Amino acid sequence: MRPGEVFLAKAILLFWRCERGQDLVEYSLLLAFVCLAGAALFIGMRDTTSSLWGTVNNRLAANNQAS
Repeated sequence: MRPGEVFLAKAILLFWRCERGQDLVEYSLLLAFVCLAGAALFIGMRDTTSSLWGTVNNRLAANNQAS
């Protein structure tokens, strides 16, 4: 092998064994999971929140007319 080929082979092997970016990937996947779970909860609570605000609005309007 020529010196350039040896250097390239060593560089590829070093890149393959390097684990410095592994933490970044793991944290990115964790953040993506948290965001998706939050979005699912937000969408799931839409009906509950809507009915709660409707009840509050109706009661406030009824109390306003009684005054």
